Amino acid sequence: MADETPPSGKKRGIVALTVVATLGSLLFGYDTGVISGALPYMYMPAGAGGLELTPLEEGAIGGVLTIGAAFGALIGGRLSDKFGRRHNIIMLAILFIIGALGNTFSPNVWIMYIFRLILGLAVGGASATVPVFLAESAPKRIRGSIVAVDQLMIVTGQLLAFSMNAAINSAHGGPQLTVKADPTGAIAPGTYEWDSLNELVAQQVGNDQSAIHEFMMQMTISAGNGSAWRWMIVLCTLPAVFLWIGMHLMPESSRWHIIQKQVYEAIGTLKRVRDPEKDGPIEDEINEMIEARKRQVAEKKLSLSEIMRIPWLRKLLAVGIFLAIVNQTTGVNTIMYYAPKVLSFAGMGTSAAITAQVANGVMSVIGSALGLLLIGRFRRRQLLIFDVTGVGICLLAIAAFFQFTIAPAINDGGVPPSWAPYAVLGMMGVFMLIVQSTNGTVVWTMLGEMFPANARGVMNGFAVFCMWITNAIITWTFPKMMDTLGGGITYTIYGVMNLVIAVVLFKIMPETSKRSLEEIEEHMQKIYS
Repeated sequence: MADETPPSGKKRGIVALTVVATLGSLLFGYDTGVISGALPYMYMPAGAGGLELTPLEEGAIGGVLTIGAAFGALIGGRLSDKFGRRHNIIMLAILFIIGALGNTFSPNVWIMYIFRLILGLAVGGASATVPVFLAESAPKRIRGSIVAVDQLMIVTGQLLAFSMNAAINSAHGGPQLTVKADPTGAIAPGTYEWDSLNELVAQQVGNDQSAIHEFMMQMTISAGNGSAWRWMIVLCTLPAVFLWIGMHLMPESSRWHIIQKQVYEAIGTLKRVRDPEKDGPIEDEINEMIEARKRQVAEKKLSLSEIMRIPWLRKLLAVGIFLAIVNQTTGVNTIMYYAPKVLSFAGMGTSAAITAQVANGVMSVIGSALGLLLIGRFRRRQLLIFDVTGVGICLLAIAAFFQFTIAPAINDGGVPPSWAPYAVLGMMGVFMLIVQSTNGTVVWTMLGEMFPANARGVMNGFAVFCMWITNAIITWTFPKMMDTLGGGITYTIYGVMNLVIAVVLFKIMPETSKRSLEEIEEHMQKIYS
């Protein structure tokens, strides 16, 4: 049968398929990372082109996207099971374009919330669909590395966002605005840098962010460059267009065809992305898929409610959910979304903090590239347990800088030492190197491979849904935690949490390396039954 069935189209190769599919992950990274540089401009008054954000609205800007991403992951997993992984990614490209354009042209924060939600649906759908598509399409010999490329593209997207933020910020000369009049008479008319104006207002009302915001809003602002954030966001439409075009040229997952009982289509698809000399006979792989599918026929494709009634699947899902949550409780997105804010708390200027965020992006990319090597040489358990231990130590170090150096200086009415924000930035860099070379690579790889084929989309989608809900909670609460608890206590909480998680992982985390997807399924059923 395999010899007689022709390829379903032109040969693409697994590398070409990976590059195109992971444009969805690059968009995931860009859309989550771009907000870190856009927020300082959004804080500016409407007269200067900003959105007049408050700290609460700042958390909502990030939180609404992550809520959308949670439901996007949940719905996207089901749709990819029903209509196919490739079809789902094509639809997500359209959502990315709509969401980006809607965000760019939002006249106020309430309209932006709507399009941030749409963008979140696309981000969540990509986070649930792309790893599964790659895991099902990649040959066993390089599956871990191929899925790890997905993580590399996420952080590459974030680095691209940070770099574009820095370039656009530099082109605008940093946030600036022109004060036409101040009813209190405290601020003279003229053009100010945003940081300088904040310092002048703080001298009048103190360091309370709400009071500063209220004072700013009562002034008459005649001009400014606050609309720079729109340029940062609109750029992500370009890779979305390339994703839409590219996925039309790629084949569907052969394993999805087998689930749909489309054997000839599966053979034709597999021939487009396999090299028999390196990957072995196509007949053997197809037979392995068919045998696995035969075992699943009696069980049928499972819904979430049915999964919850099967003890071993329920346990497996619980472990998957825990791993997904661990991906967020590292606190990685407190740096991805809010590093400029954290560095500003530590004493760094806004423009310098936006530029400094590029360093975190570079360390993320280096870490993810290193992860491509590590995941092939070490076991999944070893890497993830090392990760949460290492990041816990890094977060406690950041907490110590805030608690014993930065906070005392501010409380005494002075400014933190000039080296303090750079010490925090350096520890952030080490943190990003560790977390991106281990956590993201391991978790996304395992979520794409640890669930059985007849429930993979639903279980992966629900686990990623829980990941995004955790992300939303962290994103929404972190700015308020920094404002009320300070950097010392906030980062101590995250540091201790990760050290506790390391102990839990040691006890419950399964191993999936060096096994085919079908072998993983048998192994999971054995250990959780």
